[in-house]
Amino acid sequence: MYTCAHCTVKACRQEHPDQLPQNCPMGLHPDTMDTPQPEYFLPENHEFYVKCSEIEAEGYGQWPRIREIVELCHAMGYKKIGLAFCGGLHKEARTAADILRKNGLEVVSVMCKTGHVPKPAVGIEKQVRGPGAFEPMCNPILQAKLLNEAQTELNVVFGLCVGHDSMFYKYSDALVTTLVVKDRALAHNPIGAIHCADGYMKPRLFPYAGDSE
Repeated sequence: MYTCAHCTVKACRQEHPDQLPQNCPMGLHPDTMDTPQPEYFLPENHEFYVKCSEIEAEGYGQWPRIREIVELCHAMGYKKIGLAFCGGLHKEARTAADILRKNGLEVVSVMCKTGHVPKPAVGIEKQVRGPGAFEPMCNPILQAKLLNEAQTELNVVFGLCVGHDSMFYKYSDALVTTLVVKDRALAHNPIGAIHCADGYMKPRLFPYAGDSE
């Protein structure tokens, strides 16, 4: 089992690593060390990977993520971008779409509630608004299909719910990048919980800790 998150050696970041942790992926799979995966050289991957890596270096510490998306689209020659957004972030999605458009991109945006399908239609019993109130389901599969139909060249996820984003990734024909992630408790800033895991957020983060101790 790989445990890179707990590694103190970080041999993969050293030019000449002289030791590898016992469960280091590079030690367990020496054939992967210093050798790029062949998939990076596939026509559908190579230019994209090189361009996004060059953009990382060019704007490092300076460009916000939405600027990096703009730069990647221009570097790849993309013109039509998909924006799959959460209805709770409609105002912010509009601003993001305006930024992308003003940088020369065509934006096809689809909100999560598209389809107007009531939650009980797919077996969802728990609802935010309570029993009897109309509450449409989030519809990430339809969002993906509509953007596929529009033939978008890159899709941007903007605040889709945990798991709903996973289904969008699964059904999107175009490659997907994430601009905003959903975290209703922390103003969509989930790393805040990580930063405060030993302090303010601790009572909220370990509901199953007793089961693993």
